[in-house]
Amino acid sequence: MAAPRTSGPRRATPDPTGRGRTARLGTAVVVAALTVLAGCTPGTDPGQDPAPVEQDHGSGTTDAQAPVEGGSGSPDDDAATGTAGSSAGGAPAGLAEFYGQELDWSACESSFECATLTVPVDYAEPDADTIELALLRSVATGQAQGSLVVNPGGPGASGVDYAMMAGAVVSPEVARAYDVVGFDPRGVGRSAPVTCLDDDALDEFLGSDPSPDDPAEEAELETLQEEFAAACEANAGDLLEHVSTVEAARDLDVLRAALGEERLTYLGASYGTFLGATYATLFPDRVGRFVLDGAIDPTLSAVEMGLGQAAGFERATRAYVEDCVAGGDCPLGQDVETAMAAIPAFLDDLDQNPLPVSGDEVTELTEGWGMLGIVVAMYAEDFWPILTQALQRAQQGDGTLLMFLANTYASRGADGVYEGNGMQSIYAVNCLDRPAEETEELDSEAVRAQFEEVSPTWGRYLAGEGACGVWPAQASETVEDYSATGAAPILVLGTTRDPATPYEWAVDLADVLDSGVLVTYDGDGHTAYGRSNDCVDGAVDAYLLEGTVPEDGLSC
Repeated sequence: MAAPRTSGPRRATPDPTGRGRTARLGTAVVVAALTVLAGCTPGTDPGQDPAPVEQDHGSGTTDAQAPVEGGSGSPDDDAATGTAGSSAGGAPAGLAEFYGQELDWSACESSFECATLTVPVDYAEPDADTIELALLRSVATGQAQGSLVVNPGGPGASGVDYAMMAGAVVSPEVARAYDVVGFDPRGVGRSAPVTCLDDDALDEFLGSDPSPDDPAEEAELETLQEEFAAACEANAGDLLEHVSTVEAARDLDVLRAALGEERLTYLGASYGTFLGATYATLFPDRVGRFVLDGAIDPTLSAVEMGLGQAAGFERATRAYVEDCVAGGDCPLGQDVETAMAAIPAFLDDLDQNPLPVSGDEVTELTEGWGMLGIVVAMYAEDFWPILTQALQRAQQGDGTLLMFLANTYASRGADGVYEGNGMQSIYAVNCLDRPAEETEELDSEAVRAQFEEVSPTWGRYLAGEGACGVWPAQASETVEDYSATGAAPILVLGTTRDPATPYEWAVDLADVLDSGVLVTYDGDGHTAYGRSNDCVDGAVDAYLLEGTVPEDGLSC
């Protein structure tokens, strides 16, 4: 369904597009963003020549890496060293060639700059194969004080596309002060993408029954999962073993060096918070101004993480239902409890009686597609009126609008073409980060019952190990201690009714990080910066622009 790191629905996956990308974006912008197909290829003619850029874009030590004010944990460059990374100013053994590379920025996408970053496939064998990571830079509209690297989540979401929306992702003040740099992590988008199935096969996979009711349906689901895993192994080759978050964090440090930054300034949303926490653990002395929005607690077990997210989606669904009922004419019912019970009943009915869909390569709205169509609306209140209308049309026998919402979740067009490989690369990353031996207990009947007790609506979809149970690759490196001792203050943002990354995870991450500083937004939807209020935005901007650390525990 939507877990950033757990297995998600037993056949569909955890948060493929990193709904952190909804930050600062209204519904129309989100939907438009999901239709971006074109990549940026360095050196290509974009059709027009942008005006020359005269700012200084991130070379050497900048104000962005200057010591921050307040808080605790600002490291001494001469004393702090990464757990397994570079010491201040240096490169890890054998990686000098990668750390010393210069980026060749070229105009792309009319008003942006693109480049590629070379990294080793396997950091244990840096002299072996390499891959190219796609980068995009939205240059500062004022005098650049450095680079702000952004990640929208997923895993599987495109940082290139995210940076292309820099004007919506960060405030105008931050856009004036920073070059906003996005990268597609290894295995994602334009960076050696892991692609397992063609579009038709992916349609079958996502539209399949996510909650099998009998042995025959169980066997069909298991076959689909095995075929998916086998296709990934066949098509991705050796790279399949090297798309873990630890390796993406190592890539991030190579990018920092190539940008000419002594310390990394970073904004990560949803899964991007896990990437950021992993980076801070590996390279605490390289942490500059870090903002982790919609946080994941990396210390949770698979069961704890799944139960937390089940509770988060149930809480968010109830908030939607309360709003729907209060508005009158709610298609789910006229009181909250009746309306809550109507959602799983509706999905059960779709299992037996799919609804017709028009104008789409998919002609029937199945339970699998219906589940995705409903759950995507939990990420932002802007989607609630659309979901209500979609459910009204479904009652009239038309599944088209609900399929539109499912397409939004899956980054899929009505023509059946998927935009990027997020629905596939998310498995590749998650199954390395959280392998089957850590999640097999999710398949016990007792645990499934616990999931359904916590979340009568979504629990049945979140219990189970999914394709990770048959995954053919294992991670070469993991992280155990996420305290990131010695790192500068790290802002951790949590939203009280966040569905995908429950608020409790932000509290826990801020506590786990030695220098974590918690900022709370009392509200609905996924992530906080840019979609909440001036209190949150002001705290983040003051930190990024001036290094001013807000009071730990600030509530907005």
